[in-house]
Amino acid sequence: MSSSRFVSLISRTRIPSCDPSKQPTVKSLLGLFLRHSTFSSRRHFATEKASSEIASSETGPQDELLIERLTGEQAGILVLSINRPAARNAISRNFAHLLRETLATETKATDVRVLILRSSSTGIFCAGADLKERMKLKEEEVGPFVSSLRDMVQKLYSFSFPTVAALDGLALGGGLELALACDIRVASRTAKMGLVETKLGIIPGAGGTQLLPRLIGASRAKDLIFAGTTFDGEQAKSLGVVNHTVEQNEKGDAAYRRSVEVAERMLSNGPFALRMAKLAINQGIEMSLSEGWGFEEKCYGQVIGTKDRKEGLLAFNEKRKPKFIGE
Repeated sequence: MSSSRFVSLISRTRIPSCDPSKQPTVKSLLGLFLRHSTFSSRRHFATEKASSEIASSETGPQDELLIERLTGEQAGILVLSINRPAARNAISRNFAHLLRETLATETKATDVRVLILRSSSTGIFCAGADLKERMKLKEEEVGPFVSSLRDMVQKLYSFSFPTVAALDGLALGGGLELALACDIRVASRTAKMGLVETKLGIIPGAGGTQLLPRLIGASRAKDLIFAGTTFDGEQAKSLGVVNHTVEQNEKGDAAYRRSVEVAERMLSNGPFALRMAKLAINQGIEMSLSEGWGFEEKCYGQVIGTKDRKEGLLAFNEKRKPKFIGE
């Protein structure tokens, strides 16, 4: 059974429950791999658009999420752009559906090494859930809608490959939750962000109460969430919410440009190794240290038989750059 099948199955695991009795064990996680023996190679893509294309305020349903595969020396970078400029990129039911479906497909792609999530518009990343749309929902429809947003964020969190959020503008509520689900966040120094739901009489419902405390600690997260605090990129870096900050440029895409540079640093590394490292970290931090060591051992075991490991050793011996193929 192939090592890539192991990653494909395990990476679909949801963000673990806070209840220790419901935490996935090493045995149960690996069981997902052992219970399956086939790999679906079916591929489909949403409408592909170049990120440099000027976003129109008159976007159709399929245009709310733009997809671009970078080429040349940047081949392997997949760019997803939120494209609802008239709604400040607020998350609609249609957008949530498009992102969930795209992530479910692209997580199995063989030509992807890193995913970048950005906005097609300057000055705004994502203003959160589309409240105008939500006001039209019946009370009994709200719960399932929020659950769909949580599922969207979970799929981004468990995406097989490294993910980078490029915050060139406002990221509030669900918009920040999308960024928190990414592995790395890059923000312009002037970008404003925050989990402000308590100001609306609700709570962050798409993972914010779980992701932010895991990132910066429970005490700091409570301080920010209870007060509905907004903060800029510099403050976010100080808090540990983002990894990198940059001065905004005239085009308003400085964070995206730095995100591409961050992604480029990963492209020359072993694709399968990147996926296994992410899996070991994401699942390991939800286990005890002894369980985490055991899970790391299992993940390393999946790397041993790969062509990439052999190529890495051979390239080191021959004093050349390795040519990894992700197998």
